[in-house]
Amino acid sequence: MLNIYNSLPAGLLQRDATRLHEVLPGPSLIYLQGKHSQPLFISLLLHGNEVTGWQAMQSILTKYQQGGLPRSIYLFIGNVAAAREGWRHLDGQPDYNRIWKGEGDGPEAVMVRQVMEIMVEQQPFASLDLHNNTGRNPHYGCINKLEPDFMHLASLFSRTVVYFIRPDSVLSMAFADVCPSVTLECGRPGEPHGVEHAVEFIDACLHLSEFPAHKVAPHDIDLFHTVAVVKVPPHLSVGILGEVADVCLPNELDQLNFCELTPGTVLGYVSNETVGSGFLATDESGQDISERYFTVDNTHIRTRTAVMPSMLTMDTAIIKQDCLCYLMERLETPR
Repeated sequence: MLNIYNSLPAGLLQRDATRLHEVLPGPSLIYLQGKHSQPLFISLLLHGNEVTGWQAMQSILTKYQQGGLPRSIYLFIGNVAAAREGWRHLDGQPDYNRIWKGEGDGPEAVMVRQVMEIMVEQQPFASLDLHNNTGRNPHYGCINKLEPDFMHLASLFSRTVVYFIRPDSVLSMAFADVCPSVTLECGRPGEPHGVEHAVEFIDACLHLSEFPAHKVAPHDIDLFHTVAVVKVPPHLSVGILGEVADVCLPNELDQLNFCELTPGTVLGYVSNETVGSGFLATDESGQDISERYFTVDNTHIRTRTAVMPSMLTMDTAIIKQDCLCYLMERLETPR
């Protein structure tokens, strides 16, 4: 299902994300030659409703149409079919950012193995995977290795950097064994600042000849470690306060992203005692650690300990497809 191009298909730059299917029949890997031969790998639209990455690349490629790119690019455009509908992924499709272990014989697994085989051979300078959030979050970068090149790359985008090792089937994790890689969280779709920020970062990477030899100074980075993922169990319904559901979320819950919450903070409500805690928190090894973080007090779901959430979303469809949020702890910058 992978389509491979050695130049930019005609008419591609003139189409927004919902019309890319008119030019690209599916997931596509496009090689664009630049002045520096070691390529930059750029991934976008792994989630079809996260369009900032494509809008940023339209700007970058338009800018360098005449004079040529400073560095070669391998551009991977992911879920074109979902982008057509404005959805994260279509019914029956896997999440395109949960397939990068390349396991199995399905078409997506075969595609992943093809991409990785090509990119291992090409030895890219760095890998950038551009995403959006559904909730209100600052712009930040995610890394999967606490190595200087990874932290320099992420801090070039934002001083807020999140380290995680689960889920381990994301694109940045696959590329972490090939080159410095980062996942960029560029705010919500449709925000002009997100596009501008992504353009500035990609442009900087295209002109970067090497990573600094020194480590990132602790005062130049706010480093966090994702310690748990929080979901609403599949058998429970979820809604916003005022709706009828097993678990209801307060209005404006996503304002708490990247806030250090004190014990007792209300994050939701359960309809009755049989619902339990309402949330399922699992650690990096997949163990249920819900009781460590949450307690129910008269239908109120409260934090049991101090914690910092990220990616809290009010989109109930995303909550059921993926998760409610992640929980983080501050991490000392390696010296």
